[in-house]
Amino acid sequence: MLKVEDLHVSVAGKEIVKGVSFSLEKGKTYAIMGPNGSGKSSLCNALMGNPDYQAKGKVVLDGKDISSLSADGRARLGMFLSFQNPEEIEGVGLEGLMRKASKSSDKKEEIRNWALVKNKVRDASERLGLKADGRELNVGFSGGEKKKAEIVQMEILQPKLILLDEIDSGLDVDALKAVAKAINRMRKPDRTFLLVTHYSRILKYVKPDFVLIIKDGKIVKTDGPALVKKIEKEGYKAV
Repeated sequence: MLKVEDLHVSVAGKEIVKGVSFSLEKGKTYAIMGPNGSGKSSLCNALMGNPDYQAKGKVVLDGKDISSLSADGRARLGMFLSFQNPEEIEGVGLEGLMRKASKSSDKKEEIRNWALVKNKVRDASERLGLKADGRELNVGFSGGEKKKAEIVQMEILQPKLILLDEIDSGLDVDALKAVAKAINRMRKPDRTFLLVTHYSRILKYVKPDFVLIIKDGKIVKTDGPALVKKIEKEGYKAV
């Protein structure tokens, strides 16, 4: 699915991610954990091709080198990144955004149908307890509502590689469970998840297949889900 080789990421001239290499298998769910400022979000943004993050190294998706591809190009190949702090977009509703995104994608014709997109957005929003109808995207949304809106977009677009950057932050217990349920519903043999989180609470509901620990811009350990409990008990100093 995804292979990363010697990836370095800098922001404003400062190196944040320092030569990481790893692979993500198709159909698996991965968690990236680490202390604040360790490079988790920078890594995700670089993988998605965010131009604010200067990346050096190689990123290969399904055998294709996408290292020089734009964020839009990567999205067209089936990559999706949820924003840690989603922007407010005046004059655009969630339904309108999803229709435009669907028309720009390689999805089947049926998802481009306006009525079907509206129904899909409504159904996904209702499952998450999000009242987005008639509202501008993220304008006046609470932190939890913004995260739910990101999950709605994920459900509509049906990407094959999903990067969730601290999707659990700002969520109360009920919202966390609803978001986790949506993620678990999307888990399929041909879809890969990479969840970035500081804490382990979402991992109680979304069980990862593998856990990667990043400290000071380097991946210092990769292991199975038992690593989450080790971190809970002993902290990041244990790795």
